[in-house]
Order: sequence, then structure tokens, then C-alpha cells
Amino acid sequence: MSHALIIEDEWALALLLQEALKQMGYSEFDMVPSVRGAIEAAQRRCPDLIVADHRIIDGTGTDAVLTICADKPIPVIFVTASGSEVRERLPDALIIEKPFDLSVLRAGVAEASLRPFRSPT
Repeated sequence: MSHALIIEDEWALALLLQEALKQMGYSEFDMVPSVRGAIEAAQRRCPDLIVADHRIIDGTGTDAVLTICADKPIPVIFVTASGSEVRERLPDALIIEKPFDLSVLRAGVAEASLRPFRSPT
């Protein structure tokens, strides 16, 4: 079973991402709106994929990803309207700009699986 962690504070978009990932074969999900929630969810179960927004209610999905991926590389896609802010911190990040097309998300998931993200040391 493939497990995805969705870090998104817009519930409707989180549900859309979940449905799209189900169609790609992901079967288990944690959907969280906060940095703390993301880190706690990843500690409970390491995800096979992280889809993260940058700006979320208590900080940034980027901070959450950096913490989660400090010890283990995980495929990561940032789905955000703040792509330039992510790019400033993580020049090699895989970014899909909002609004997005589901075919772009599908291609992003495939690319992310080929190059898992690990936090810079």
C-alpha cells in the first residue's frame, strides 16, 4: 500500500489531491494543515510521497518537509502558489504552481519518485 502525506490547509484542495492520488494508486493518506501535524504524522508513519503547500496556517510546508526529510529521502512535490519562495530555499525542489492540471500532478508524482528529496546538510 502506498501512503501519501498531504500538507495543505485548504480542505477542498486537500480532498482534490487525495482523490487524484487515489487514481495514481495511493491508498492511505494523512491530510494535515500544519507544520506540527505534518511532522507528527510522518513520525507515526513515514510517507511514500509528500505533497506540500508552502504557506500553511502555522508556518510553511517547506519547513515541515525539511524536518521530515532530514534523515530519509522521500519523494516530495510542492503544490503551491508560492513557488518562487520555495525555489529560494530549495533550488532543486519539484514545484507545481496552483492552479494545476491533474496531468501535471501525475507527471510530478512520476518525477518525484525518480528523485526523492533529502534535506540539505
